[in-house]
Amino acid sequence: MSKKILITDPTLRDGNHAVGHKLNSESYAAYCAAAEAAGVPIVEVGHGNGLGGSSMLVGEGRLCDQEILNIARQNLSNSRLAIHVIPGFCTIKKDLSKAVGLGVDVFRIAAHCTEADVTERHMKYIRQANKEAWGILMMSHMATPEILLEEAKKMESYGAQAIVIMDSAGAQLVDDVRARIATLVNGLSIPVGFHGHNNLGMALVNSITAVQEGATILDGTIRGFGAGAGNTQLEVLVGVLHKLGFETGIDLFKILDAASMAEKELNFVAPTISAISLVSGLAGVFSGFAKPVARAAIEYGVDPREIFFNLGKRKAVAGQESLIIEVARELKRDR
Repeated sequence: MSKKILITDPTLRDGNHAVGHKLNSESYAAYCAAAEAAGVPIVEVGHGNGLGGSSMLVGEGRLCDQEILNIARQNLSNSRLAIHVIPGFCTIKKDLSKAVGLGVDVFRIAAHCTEADVTERHMKYIRQANKEAWGILMMSHMATPEILLEEAKKMESYGAQAIVIMDSAGAQLVDDVRARIATLVNGLSIPVGFHGHNNLGMALVNSITAVQEGATILDGTIRGFGAGAGNTQLEVLVGVLHKLGFETGIDLFKILDAASMAEKELNFVAPTISAISLVSGLAGVFSGFAKPVARAAIEYGVDPREIFFNLGKRKAVAGQESLIIEVARELKRDR
């Protein structure tokens, strides 16, 4: 078992979901500087849905991608700069090429867990640009370990230098994580990682389980700042990993300082497991749907919990926000 764990911090990307993608320039600069001071190896920034994700459908960002990347690059010297890339939101000519030019170091190229094929062009473009490319499989609870391995192998063949599975809905329990990570670690020749959400209160223990099964990459956000009930809480993750004898290269006191600063400067309330977040996890629905589901429930006078369970039955995924309105209308009609 490797004793070195590579931490990626998507506070300034996943956390954008929690504030309607409205993080400002001061927030990006302040947190990048704090993460850099703490020795965080990789800092991921951007709209909650990644490069090119700003839109009326999923939420318009306060800053454009270029502004975000410029600010982050100016405040990160030792920490590597990462970006989340979902083909469909992100185009090669308009978005990827500019991000390469703006100095992004790590491109985390993501797809729904059964649709790795859509990442091929983006992955190969990044590798040809001599940049680091990771494959990200989102909503990983929706595929068996065997199917996840098939999809991960596709990404590996496209040039992915690591594979990270995301528990995007916070729906997985320990045995779910154990089976998925072990299958990937045994079936791939590249590093494997895990990105947790806390809808069922399992983010930290699932992350540690992933490491115990051979994962060497973990995601965590400061104070858990992220979609739904939030992500694996970074400063707690670092403390627990150190207690278990793992190396992260992160200074515990300085990451605790970053946590105190972030709660004030990023203008957020630390995530909790609300009733809606819990139902989202139980239904297996993307955590980022919490706010639009709440709005639709008010507009149509229906129970948001019923919306989530109906979305779960339809196997809704990120990018299908219009389905929320459709479900709310049907629930109102049927009532």
